Amino acid sequence: MSQPALFEPFTLRGVTMRNRIWVAPMCQYSCFDENGIIGDWHFAHLGSFAIGGAGLVIAEATGVTPEGRITPRCPGLWNDEQMAAWKRVVDFIVSRGAVAGIQLAHAGRKGSDAPPFDYDGKSGTVQVVDGGWQSVAPSPIAYPGHDMPHELTVDEINEIVTAWADAARRAVVAGFRVIEVHAAHGYLLHEFLSPLSNERTDDYGGALENRARMLLEVTAAIRAAIGEEIALFIRFSATDWADGGWNEQETSIVADWALEHGADLADISAGGNISGVKISVGPGYQVPLAMYVKEHSHIPVTTVGLITEPTMANDIVESGKADAVMIGREMLRDPHFALRAAAELGADISYWPGQYEWARPRKS
Repeated sequence: MSQPALFEPFTLRGVTMRNRIWVAPMCQYSCFDENGIIGDWHFAHLGSFAIGGAGLVIAEATGVTPEGRITPRCPGLWNDEQMAAWKRVVDFIVSRGAVAGIQLAHAGRKGSDAPPFDYDGKSGTVQVVDGGWQSVAPSPIAYPGHDMPHELTVDEINEIVTAWADAARRAVVAGFRVIEVHAAHGYLLHEFLSPLSNERTDDYGGALENRARMLLEVTAAIRAAIGEEIALFIRFSATDWADGGWNEQETSIVADWALEHGADLADISAGGNISGVKISVGPGYQVPLAMYVKEHSHIPVTTVGLITEPTMANDIVESGKADAVMIGREMLRDPHFALRAAAELGADISYWPGQYEWARPRKS
């Protein structure tokens, strides 16, 4: 009897994931010393997914600079102390047979935001006096509800590209085998890609090749920093869901350019760059976007968004709509989603934890 498609291994470069159920990066806002250093929460949170059978566990958006964080409580990877904290988590994930990945990010104009819980009742932009910072962007266009960002100079862009490569190098030392570049959800690289947030007239604005320039520079710099055996993902918002904005056609083109610059996979999500858009949300609502990119480019893709049932996840992979599925909120509800999926789909897996063996479903 053959394995369900969802439980076939998947290899990129020198990295093999044991199945196609991958944990999407999800912000936790839980670095309580505000220095970007993770602690026990992240160990328990991320470690639970590895125990639960996921093939790949991707840690949340992690700032490549202090100003690259979304909030003062988001993690970073701009120094070695942060790297050492991550290594403890990575070692445990790997010990359970999963691959550890990390999403490296710069929040751009959406940075210095107040965490959504337990932050003295503050909301909106956190001011410098309260531990915040001046946000930055391709153009001086504020995201609704946020303060006006500083328009990056070319020298500052180059510094951030270098910071991304340095963070990726630290990630590899910490043991991460997958690096994901966050170019989605209205953060800095998405801001450069979209004409709705990028009004520059220099080499980083205007034509598509200019709007994509920073992403491609980041991709090439990371590939040079991490070598040839580490897998490199790019998370795209495939559309702004707005006329005149970033769209799936441009995503497909830039995904292929990223492939040429050293990327291995496009992780397809959507939205986040502007407010007030109307989105028809439902189970698997972003799958058609991943299908479009897969059909119009030459790069493997994943999909994400309200994928909650094992049969749905397996059908997506089996039909070729995506090469793997990213599971987010359902993993928060059930960190052992992969083990449940294996039981429901009849997969033969060898990584059911021995400590949980008495709970393993048995064939009648």
